[in-house]
Amino acid sequence: MTKLIWNTFKHSSSVFSVALLMVGSAIAAEAPLQNLGSDEDSVNQNLAQGTIEISQVVDSRPMPMDDPSLAPVGVSDLGDGEYMDQVTSVTQLSDVQPTDWAFQALQSLVERYGCIAGYPDGTYKGNRAMTRFEFAAGLNACLDRITELIAAATSDLATREDLVVLQRLQEEFAAELAALRGRVDSLEARTTELEANQFSTTTKLNGEVLFWLSDTWGERAEGRGISRSDDDKTQTTLGYRVRLNFDTSFTGKDRLRTRLQANNVPNYSGQDLTNTLMARLSTDSSSSNDVSMSKLAYRFPLLDGKGKIEVAAKGYGLDDFMGTIAPFESTGAGSISRFGRFNPTFYRAPSDTGFKFAYGFNDVIKLTVGYAASDPAKPEEGKGLFNGGYSAFSQFKIEPSDRIAFQLGYVRSFHPKGDVNLTGSTGSFKGKDPFGGIRTSTDNINFEVQWLITDGFQIGGWFGSSFARREDSSNNDDTTILNGALTLAFPDLLKEGSLGGIIVGVPPVITDDGNNSIKDDDTSLHVEVFYRFQMNDKIAITPGFFVITNPNHDDNNDTLWVGTIRTQFRF
Repeated sequence: MTKLIWNTFKHSSSVFSVALLMVGSAIAAEAPLQNLGSDEDSVNQNLAQGTIEISQVVDSRPMPMDDPSLAPVGVSDLGDGEYMDQVTSVTQLSDVQPTDWAFQALQSLVERYGCIAGYPDGTYKGNRAMTRFEFAAGLNACLDRITELIAAATSDLATREDLVVLQRLQEEFAAELAALRGRVDSLEARTTELEANQFSTTTKLNGEVLFWLSDTWGERAEGRGISRSDDDKTQTTLGYRVRLNFDTSFTGKDRLRTRLQANNVPNYSGQDLTNTLMARLSTDSSSSNDVSMSKLAYRFPLLDGKGKIEVAAKGYGLDDFMGTIAPFESTGAGSISRFGRFNPTFYRAPSDTGFKFAYGFNDVIKLTVGYAASDPAKPEEGKGLFNGGYSAFSQFKIEPSDRIAFQLGYVRSFHPKGDVNLTGSTGSFKGKDPFGGIRTSTDNINFEVQWLITDGFQIGGWFGSSFARREDSSNNDDTTILNGALTLAFPDLLKEGSLGGIIVGVPPVITDDGNNSIKDDDTSLHVEVFYRFQMNDKIAITPGFFVITNPNHDDNNDTLWVGTIRTQFRF
């Protein structure tokens, strides 16, 4: 481990110096830090919409709402989050005029029979007078109460005088009572219909649809035995992605997530297209258009809510298990490029199934540890839960104030023969598989920082280092792969809920391989600009572009441009 840390500093002294300077100048900041891009898993409640506070003790992903049946019995929900409590005197309704004769009559009925309700603060909202409909609601409650007493034949029967008062009140408020009862009947009918046709009492359905217009401009890059081309090989395309999330809670604090997905977004890295992994969008796929289960996981709290366990059976990346504070990680509302989401050598290590344990020591420090496997359901040799590709991971999140947050993580991963991808398909082809398909193990380190300087400007970034070695050779020299990015975020730019983003970074590049036989010759630069315009709570449009210099880390290749317009629908 000492050698690993020394190698990280040896190859990245300047990056860590900048990070330490940022830390030293940021500690004095004070206002809430915001995770602007939204977590990829946060489709549960907001589908990555708007700004989300980073600060939570255990996990920034929203949990299912508590079961509504836990509300106190006999309490009426007014629809805006407030509840009506029983009162014993009409004088508690401070904004009802006491000079009206009807007030005096209602006061007598309430004090005799306890038959009206008001807000907990003893008012009918503000200082306004009670409306005739509100009065009719109280009168109707008293009518029902007295009817109950008569039907029960108790000793508390209504007196003749009270019945006379009720008759007079009924005559004066007949129209309001009729309208009120009509509304109640209509509400009961609608409630009955909803109960008969409700989706589920334990499961919530939410979803997202993306329309994605995109194209690339520039010559095809040289690499993996393919020569450069003087022609632009790509055409303008319109792709899509549909996600449906079924979030089930059995206790009100746990969550079982089942996600169905269908997508058809072009992968521009093909040999007949751009021939570089650096041109990939934040989400892409094959053109099969099939609907499949893309996520299945269950999580629940423990240790008085300070801890959390999550077990995933399908479709979980390390970013799902550990979470990232990178501001543009969402494929629907954040970065438009694959590289711009987060550190690819760290969060894209082998993973599909696994488990994690997260624990919040306090409001500042959180630890996440776990294990993930890439081929857990295959029983063949070299696969399975423990014999195939895997990642053992740990991550510390440190949030010393509401404006600044850090993450430091380590992943030990193994890539089986013929299934080696050290860079998450984002850097050069040499960096993806430096040893030609030979079994490879890696030690990966990730450092992230985000600092909200003002309410409208957030700066941050990440640095990642990977030290890879081939597992069937006596040569123990590490191959070093580095990557990093600087992110600039502009929340609520021009309109509340909108987001501007700039990303400048270096995709994964081989900087040292012991004998320099596979070292990348040059260095590419990734520059990305996008703006998410939030039309309303459900629709957002994101135009943007990114530029790749020296594609495949080869200065023989011309600069490549990728432009997109992404439209997001949430429901």
